[in-house]
Amino acid sequence: MNLVSTTREQFDTDVLVVGGGPAGLAAAIAARQQGFSVMVADSATPPIDKACGEGLMPDALAALRQLGLGIGSSETGVFHGIKFIGPEGTVLARFPRGEGVGVRRILLHQLLLESAARLGVQTLWRTHVCGLHDAGVKLGNSVVRTRWLIGADGQHSRVRNWAGLSAGREHTTRIGVRKHFQVEPLSDFVEIYWGAQGQAYVTPIGKREICVALISRRRFASFEAGIAQFPPLARHLENAQCTTTLRGAITTSRRLKSVFRGRIALIGEASGSVDAITGEGLAMAFRQAVALSHALAANDLPLYQAAHDRISNLPSFMAQSMLLMDKSRWVRQHALRAFARKPALFERLLSIHVGELGLRDFGLRGILNLGWQVLMA
Repeated sequence: MNLVSTTREQFDTDVLVVGGGPAGLAAAIAARQQGFSVMVADSATPPIDKACGEGLMPDALAALRQLGLGIGSSETGVFHGIKFIGPEGTVLARFPRGEGVGVRRILLHQLLLESAARLGVQTLWRTHVCGLHDAGVKLGNSVVRTRWLIGADGQHSRVRNWAGLSAGREHTTRIGVRKHFQVEPLSDFVEIYWGAQGQAYVTPIGKREICVALISRRRFASFEAGIAQFPPLARHLENAQCTTTLRGAITTSRRLKSVFRGRIALIGEASGSVDAITGEGLAMAFRQAVALSHALAANDLPLYQAAHDRISNLPSFMAQSMLLMDKSRWVRQHALRAFARKPALFERLLSIHVGELGLRDFGLRGILNLGWQVLMA
């Protein structure tokens, strides 16, 4: 694909984004904020839905504000921290500042779509992206000449394959399924239930509606069978009305060697991903969008690579740490007991998770102390 020319008049658009999900729309919004002309192409029809926990923590909301968006709808829920629930006990931690918002994925997509439209992003829905061409990108029977190509087409990214950027490491793959229920939330926290086979995530997305997501290494026999592994949650849902059909997705931990080549860059899950256990997928994509727009403005994609690495480091570390609890019953039991005994440890970890406290600030002494508390629990 020839994207080396710098004469602006030779292009149909400055930026072509392949993939119109939240990551793609965020990239389009950020690029428009830098003054670029932007097209988004996707074979789907909005609003685009996907199985996820539907919780935006304070750091994700801060990243959205950088894109000029706020979540102020009455069709959302509010949560003030994270609660772990397991046979060993219950522990909770509040965010050091701010609050989180539970929002249906289709509502979030609609808000991003409306913002992109206001900024003048051109969207091409039900458009099949066929591949790269010497003159640009093949969209159906036509070719679009673009200065920059952004791959935002998910975990199985074709743009990533076309650009030869698939090299990297894949750590874990798990299964996620999601339903919504019309019932009052049990608390103003995102509740994470821990079991032998996986976790159940419960996010308040309204005053009387919750999102329930199951994540596991092996597929549950059914959604109901999965819920039964978490008795307190099963009791709460016993008479609740299910308001949506089952939707599933694969959650993968993947790190790529590079997220750009020439004038092609990747964003969101196309650029690598962390397990959904972190709840940081959308926050990462929003921060990547801002970083990518700055790199485009500077005509310096290595700048984006450096920023992408920084954005990925903490969620990757937290994902690996939390997946230890998933893989090892011993680690899970001792960690939950340690957090229940010393809630301040859990609070500090949540502060790290949402970016309020850096790993360097936590320090080697803090890590050793945490390990010691877990061993002694």
